[in-house]
Amino acid sequence: MTPEDIKRLRDDLRLSAADLATLLETDENTVRRMEMRRDTKNARLPARRMARLMQAYRDGWRPHDWPKVKMTK
Repeated sequence: MTPEDIKRLRDDLRLSAADLATLLETDENTVRRMEMRRDTKNARLPARRMARLMQAYRDGWRPHDWPKVKMTK
């Protein structure tokens, strides 16, 4: 997954970086770093397990503890 894919997924799912971090069992800074361009100093690739989870979320799978999302008008 590219940084743009991760950011787009998070936006499409209406998740904050903190919410996605909780679902991936990591911290918010790691999510932010995964969304950085690869040539940025602190950028990082998602771990394989994180990428698989994000692909499952993209495909519609939701864990029982999926965060409640505030709907906007």
